[in-house]
Amino acid sequence: MHIFAREVNENSRLPGLNSCYIMSGDSDCTRTSPSAGSPSDNEFLPDRPKYVCSLSPDLITKAREELQEKPEWRLRDVQALRDMVCKDYPSLGTCLDDAFLLRFLRARKFDYDRALQLLVNYHTCRRSWPEVFNNLKPSAIKPVLESGFVTVLPRLDPEGRHVVCIRPDRWTPSNYPITENIRAIYLTLEKLIQSEETQVNGIVILADYKGVSLSKASHFGPFVAKKVIGILQDGFPIRIKAVNIINEPRIFKGIFAIIKPFLKEKIANRFFLHGCDLNSLHQNIPPVILPEEYGGTSGKLDISAWNELLLASEEDFLHDFSQLVLPCDSSPHDMLVSGDADEKQCDDSLRGMKPQLYYCY
Repeated sequence: MHIFAREVNENSRLPGLNSCYIMSGDSDCTRTSPSAGSPSDNEFLPDRPKYVCSLSPDLITKAREELQEKPEWRLRDVQALRDMVCKDYPSLGTCLDDAFLLRFLRARKFDYDRALQLLVNYHTCRRSWPEVFNNLKPSAIKPVLESGFVTVLPRLDPEGRHVVCIRPDRWTPSNYPITENIRAIYLTLEKLIQSEETQVNGIVILADYKGVSLSKASHFGPFVAKKVIGILQDGFPIRIKAVNIINEPRIFKGIFAIIKPFLKEKIANRFFLHGCDLNSLHQNIPPVILPEEYGGTSGKLDISAWNELLLASEEDFLHDFSQLVLPCDSSPHDMLVSGDADEKQCDDSLRGMKPQLYYCY
């Protein structure tokens, strides 16, 4: 089935600022007892959309087994996280809708503390990198979409996961900075995570490094690498189940040397380097969902369907968080990115990596 024909569930859409964000002094933050989170509580929150689960029975079972999500406790768990936000971060400026908070609980297997830290990191990342997160809307990255740098394959894999296809060779550095590519990837993930199915199943990444030159690789130094990896690992509520690298040149050894120190062991073990071996790729992603360019049987790679879907979602991103002021009561240990010191350290690391990049090239 062509998944782009499906309408995004309204309960999973990116919420707006008008009714669901908290700032210091919000009356909803007076509720601090996790036990208060029962299904009947929603009756007293007329401004907050009522959550309706869209998961199939099979996915409900999968969420229970893999994510520790119990349908009978779901709203209680959401209320517990909501109360923690209100108590510990009253000025965070976050959404408190059930559907939004569920993303973070699912991403951290319903561990309240880890879900809370992920939520804080999510906002911190968006506020700490304005080059990426200002003007965060699909129309702003239309040139990136048209280049084919990032797209989503139209069919799901056997595990029900979307496959995000990234092709760095489609980027011309003289046209726009690398931060535009990162913004496009981020918006793609934001769109995908609106689906509860994606929240449970996760995603797969297919990165084609064919034609990546030393000049392009030099744009992805340790400072950028640390920020991107930090967002994907600790600052965004999505489960990355596999990263398949295809057609990687010798220069990729240098690129991966930059990335690997920032990867957690679990994520590093999910990287699969296939080289030019399509049979190896097909062991991870079946040919039936792959385009002809990767030895698949689903026709030529068509980026238009995903581009149209994302560009049609402009309204979903009008009320993003990137314009909010960083809370004045945030403390350094809350921050995923620590600022100038990290930037200097990463710049020093980049100088040390350049000889290795030239050697690999």
